[in-house]
Amino acid sequence: MEARSYETLDVWKRACALSVALFQGTRSCSDHVFRDQVTRSGLSVPSNIAEGYERDSPRERVQFLKVAKGSCGELRTQLMIGMRAGLLPESTGKAHLKETAELSKMLHGLLEYCRQRT
Repeated sequence: MEARSYETLDVWKRACALSVALFQGTRSCSDHVFRDQVTRSGLSVPSNIAEGYERDSPRERVQFLKVAKGSCGELRTQLMIGMRAGLLPESTGKAHLKETAELSKMLHGLLEYCRQRT
């Protein structure tokens, strides 16, 4: 059964929690451009889930879920680069990478479900 509201989706809740962790965890990062990009891509994941669920058509919902999944991949790439560049502690970066991989799988499943309903 499909969720009536995005607020009930585990993927949205977890994406929100990750976004908060990114804001808190990069607060002291001296590279403002990197910090801004990571927090923006992290914020994009739950925001696009929410926007898709607020749209009127199933096709629009799918489109915004695709954007959320893309932002998740973008964030994963930024985290890898941030760790290699020494901008993120490896333990924090690895934990966030694991969560983005889980979110991506969850979004894939949700996309498949929504596609079947269009």
